[in-house]
Amino acid sequence: MENNFINKVRTLLIGILILTIALLAYSAWGMPNKLNYILDSPPLEGLGEDIQHQVKGKVVDTNGMPIPGVHVLIKNTQQGTFTDNNGVFSITANPTDVLVISYIGFQTIETPVGLGTELTIVLEEDVTTLGEVTVNAGYYNVKEKERTGSIAKISSKDIEIQPVTEVLATMQGRMPGVFITQSSGVPGGRFDIQIRGQNSLRANGNDPLYIVDGVPYPSASVGDNRTGASIPLTLSPLNSIDPSSIASIEVLKDADATAIYGSRGANGVVLITTKRGALGKTRFNLEYTFGTGRVPYFLDLMNTEEYLQMRKEAYANDGITDYPANAYDVNGTWDQKPYTDWQEVLIGGTSEFTDITGSISGGSERTRFSLSGSYHKETTVYPGDYAYRKLGVHTSINHTTSDEKFRIQFSTNYTFQDNNLPGNSFVSKIYELAPNAPALYNEDGSLNWENSTWVNPLSVLETNYESNSYDIVSNMMLTYALFPGFDLKTSLGYTNTRFDNQYELPYTYYDPAYELTSEYSSIRKNQDNRHSWIVEPQLSYNKRIKDLEIRILLGSTFQKNVSSKLVQGGYGYASDAFIENLSAASTKYIFTDDQTQYKYNAVFGRLNLNYKDRYILNLTGRRDGSSRFGPGKQFANFGAVGVGWLFSEEPWIKEYLGLLSFGKLRGSYGVTGSDQIGDYQYTDTYSLSGNTYGSIAVMQPSRLFNPNFSWEENKKLELAIETGFFRDRILLTAAWYRNRSSNQLVGIPLPGTTGFSSIQANLDATVENRGWEFSILAEIFRKRDFKWSTSFNISLNRNELLSFPDLEGSTYANSYVIGEPLNIRKVYQFEGLDPQTGLYKFKDYNGDGQITPAEDREVIKDVNPHFFGGLQNSIKYKGISLDFLFQFVKQENYSAYSGIGTPGGKRNHLVIVKDRWQQPGDNATYQAYTSGANSSLSSSHHNYTQSNAVFEDVSYIKLKNISLSYTLPKDVLKMIECKFILRGQNLLTFTKYEGFDPESVYINKIPALRILTTGVQLNF
Repeated sequence: MENNFINKVRTLLIGILILTIALLAYSAWGMPNKLNYILDSPPLEGLGEDIQHQVKGKVVDTNGMPIPGVHVLIKNTQQGTFTDNNGVFSITANPTDVLVISYIGFQTIETPVGLGTELTIVLEEDVTTLGEVTVNAGYYNVKEKERTGSIAKISSKDIEIQPVTEVLATMQGRMPGVFITQSSGVPGGRFDIQIRGQNSLRANGNDPLYIVDGVPYPSASVGDNRTGASIPLTLSPLNSIDPSSIASIEVLKDADATAIYGSRGANGVVLITTKRGALGKTRFNLEYTFGTGRVPYFLDLMNTEEYLQMRKEAYANDGITDYPANAYDVNGTWDQKPYTDWQEVLIGGTSEFTDITGSISGGSERTRFSLSGSYHKETTVYPGDYAYRKLGVHTSINHTTSDEKFRIQFSTNYTFQDNNLPGNSFVSKIYELAPNAPALYNEDGSLNWENSTWVNPLSVLETNYESNSYDIVSNMMLTYALFPGFDLKTSLGYTNTRFDNQYELPYTYYDPAYELTSEYSSIRKNQDNRHSWIVEPQLSYNKRIKDLEIRILLGSTFQKNVSSKLVQGGYGYASDAFIENLSAASTKYIFTDDQTQYKYNAVFGRLNLNYKDRYILNLTGRRDGSSRFGPGKQFANFGAVGVGWLFSEEPWIKEYLGLLSFGKLRGSYGVTGSDQIGDYQYTDTYSLSGNTYGSIAVMQPSRLFNPNFSWEENKKLELAIETGFFRDRILLTAAWYRNRSSNQLVGIPLPGTTGFSSIQANLDATVENRGWEFSILAEIFRKRDFKWSTSFNISLNRNELLSFPDLEGSTYANSYVIGEPLNIRKVYQFEGLDPQTGLYKFKDYNGDGQITPAEDREVIKDVNPHFFGGLQNSIKYKGISLDFLFQFVKQENYSAYSGIGTPGGKRNHLVIVKDRWQQPGDNATYQAYTSGANSSLSSSHHNYTQSNAVFEDVSYIKLKNISLSYTLPKDVLKMIECKFILRGQNLLTFTKYEGFDPESVYINKIPALRILTTGVQLNF
């Protein structure tokens, strides 16, 4: 079935490609030879250079609309001006002068002044050629045409059209090799990312390195699970970065791109660059959007009649005729007629989204600035008054001295977040509650406990969870040109994160029948503090010697991170009015009180050689030092080599392949590493046990010393071809890669007699990720009033455990299999339902007549995505713009059935279980119901949930986001550009999955919401 699906996709893609090429060929050959508007005039002869006169002009776009803020400069001088809000400028010039007209987003043109006194100049939108596009490679910028590494990029125009608040959400489906999933729809919840698969055996050892404006940013979650109940309250630190302030995001993937980051680049690097001030008059931007979000799909659960039939049949199957006293749903205690869809009640609300952003930017040739602010408020789909708020301020200033020798860039981003959520999850209640459960409220408006026969789900409203975070990321880059081509620069960065959260559990949460008082009220508090600084002096040298261009970069890194954590709690209060004051608790205790330091030092270098603008060699190297390893193991060397051949620059290619406008073969090989193991893991440490001896606190050993503890290594190999056709209107890229990660940092199991369950060490296990990435970028139409561009990407990754010494004798034997991916499940082989007994059957691999986990879980289910990608389209017609993205994933994972429980128990279930066995000879899908009293049925169901029967195809295609906007003609509001916006997220999902969302298959979490927002944007 999978091969058929792949064949269909391949056939569809080939058809789309053929149609696209045909359309482009038609439109390309119908175009004039010159793409740019070039204003020309006869040469002026015999005119003196000192005949100055006043020249007026108007600059308009191809639609005839005036463009304010355009820079008009007399060539080879410092004399210039800007157009006003009507696109008009005035300048004094000689007839022999040449005006240079430039504006961001439009092609720069030059036009002679001549004897005219009034000019009309038309600027075309800048459809940049590939050779002019630059990408951020971290310590340096490189032209897209000349890069030898694998770098994926999205820009602000891709980010701004999405109604999201998390950085990683903006990247979903847009980058080959980058797989991102939203684990929860809770406001401020975490996204997970993998760049070219899973390299480490440790779940927390696969995060990429995040760099924000040159400053490393921690990826570890903040918060503590002990300060919450069943809601995942560890939040993503990337929430602190406002997507509206981002100019671009680049993802570095292969060795050539990541080796310059050494040990920090093993899992890829995510570079986030915030917006800078633009040349021109001061510009103001204001945007307001409001929207709503809802859970897009509900479970297909039983109604009251179906549920009661299931429950009664379950007791009958168990041989129970007198219902137990606690079977309130069927024994007559509760009314058996009411029906409540708990999904609608508990998670069926409407979340409201409010966003306000504003910015001021502008500047001259020497100084440019940008100041922006944002406010976001998001409520929840839960009952109750809960909200997530975020307030951010971003500033940036760039200055260059008049002699252009000294440059300074400064940026800072400050964010405050407040998140108020229920202390417990409502989600699991939707199937744990019977559809005929009692009413929520009494007639007087108080919570109904129905004579203590149930736990009212709205008692969760009595609890409270709240978090506050304060984040600052600041960077300063100082550059001094010692002499032409020789720059000395220093990057200075600072980050500070403070995260406070608390969980309050008052006595009013409990049934009043217990007659509890505030003596049983409790609170738990957590305080996280992280701050770091980094200094990176660098020296760069650029020189061209005839056909050879040389670029050299040398630098070093000095970094220090300090983290502290305090988790404490208390209970017993004279009054709940004091519950937030820990000192008012009669009993206080401390879970965690620690501080860690991490020091990092490195030297790095890069040598780039470009011969005849078509033969490129890139060498990078780095020597890293980390405080996470012991003496003799603290330093390691990493490096890479990248090569590129721009074969389209070869004369014989240009002569015989006219349709080919760009062609490049590139390859890279290198070694990166990882020290993502946490601090102090190599040394023997002691911890306070919380116990006392003679009124003295007792310390106990918590970790063993291992002097051989050292770095993980990741060897990366890549080969790729990039081509462009029809003047780069079609860009095709195909890349093959293979990454092998070894010297794994894991816990090696120890005998219990040692007093420790494991010791941190390097395991000689090797994990391989290999695969293909394909991308297509095409401009279908590029006319004056109508433009249509499309991009498509697909990634196919195979993860495999190549080796693992003595795997069968280790505690990892039930988790991993050599030759299989890391993310697998070892399960029973389901062999159907016995029509005579009504019990599930499973394969007994060892033939002992019993089904046991250690011997009979031999079936391997791979829950990694087989392939994933996205299809994006951008269509513009005059003032109307339409952008939409389809995201697709081919995968297999747990069914929704697997997480609910045994059919027949005191909980609702999916309607599909009605296809059950009732009598000998029945050919049913599910076994007979049981209340749990029948051990054979219960054991059989348990084995069923541990078998391949609960795995299914959970592939999906999502209309991930859509943006429709209309810009008013400029003559409607003379001074203001006005745009009306409609945006949507997670609008449609095509899947066979019967749960909430195939992106996050666990049904005890809020799925990604369907969001629809409207807004208005003003630019003036």
